[in-house]
Amino acid sequence: MKKIVIAIDGFSSCGKSTLAKQLAQKLGYLYIDSGAMYRAITLYFLRNHVDWSDTQSVIQALEQIALSFHRDPETGLNEVYLNGENVEYIIRDLVVAEKVSEVATIKEVREFAVKQQRHIGSNKGIVMDGRDIGTTVFPEAELKLFMTADSWVRAKRRFNEMVLKNPHVTLEEVKSNLDARDYMDTHRAISPLTKAADAVTIDNSQLTMEEQLDLALNYAVK
Repeated sequence: MKKIVIAIDGFSSCGKSTLAKQLAQKLGYLYIDSGAMYRAITLYFLRNHVDWSDTQSVIQALEQIALSFHRDPETGLNEVYLNGENVEYIIRDLVVAEKVSEVATIKEVREFAVKQQRHIGSNKGIVMDGRDIGTTVFPEAELKLFMTADSWVRAKRRFNEMVLKNPHVTLEEVKSNLDARDYMDTHRAISPLTKAADAVTIDNSQLTMEEQLDLALNYAVK
């Protein structure tokens, strides 16, 4: 079967990464988490006190960043590395989550990430998820999926993940963070979150992971 590019876009905490990983595993494709790239960049900015309101500071910082993905032999999943350091779990922290949408609106940051994403996807056989994969990164992708879910459902899912690492976090804090990210993602001037005209919508508010995977696989093998 001919390999294709599968682009998955959608709101935060809609299970995009979960579905993308499952699809990649089932199809024998490479999974690339574009959101992890922006989170890793944000982590570098925070660690190095980069003033991202200053264009020159951003450009200089990006020149010092090397992002790569390496497969974990135990899980079989690709994890993001920042300058040789595995930051897959560090970038999931709320501190990074609160700033990533802000950093991702920066023109130079998006150009930096998109260039790397297109290079990775040039050989096809990949599943990539994010906010603008089907509209900006791979507008010619053979399959585009747009994922959404009720905002409270998404907040509860995210809360259940985060409370294990941070027992002091509240559902209201998580919901507020998601609402702020949704607004920034859909209103940013550069590559805002929007559904591609030829994308298929999957609302998984009431779907199990198995049900959404079966649905996506049906589209992928058509």
